Amino acid sequence: MLTIEFDRIGVRPGEVILDAGCGTGRHLVEALVSRGARVVGIDRSAGDLAKAAENLAAFNGDGNGRWLLAKADIGRLPFPDGTFDAVVCSEVLEHLTDGREAVAELVRVLKTGRDLAVSVPRYWPERLCWAISEDYHREPGGHVRIWRKGELQDLLRQAGASCRQVRYRHALHAPYWWLRCLVGHKNERALAVRVYRKFLEWDILAKPRSVALLDRLLNPLLGKSIVFYLRKGN
Repeated sequence: MLTIEFDRIGVRPGEVILDAGCGTGRHLVEALVSRGARVVGIDRSAGDLAKAAENLAAFNGDGNGRWLLAKADIGRLPFPDGTFDAVVCSEVLEHLTDGREAVAELVRVLKTGRDLAVSVPRYWPERLCWAISEDYHREPGGHVRIWRKGELQDLLRQAGASCRQVRYRHALHAPYWWLRCLVGHKNERALAVRVYRKFLEWDILAKPRSVALLDRLLNPLLGKSIVFYLRKGN
């Protein structure tokens, strides 16, 4: 399940993309396989990086210089200014109490005139999760901040990235997390949770057009994630 839509950022074969906070590599695989890009992923989790390496190797062996993973802090990226042709950062900034350093770093390592995509949980669906369950936002390593649209957009602009588009994603996933919060966010055995998860898994694998259409229609209202598509100015 991809949150960033690569059609909305200018990526050409052979160009180099950074995924900051890459997790297990879902966006890296898409950029590598479908876009022909060279990809770099950083994350603080050694376990997630190991899984990302497995996922990338399944498509491109040892990489042959086309992919690279590193354990690094998003607030102190180990790359020179203007290294990357595109930068993506999906569902990371909500884990930081103060995202100013991270945002500045994302823009710093991007080439001037190129595109950046940043996604975070949308304010009101996330706020509802927090209201339903205290434990949801007190989980170690979990979400510690809810970003308002204008707040994050201003921070990105101050760092030198102008917003071109704002999109909403994953409307059908928002009710799943509300349900999880209602029954206990760690309680995956509840019948309603198991049924809804099976539906989401089926949707991801089968990709039925009717469900995709429903998701697109509901995204402006219920979209769980908000995605900013930006460009670094001169």
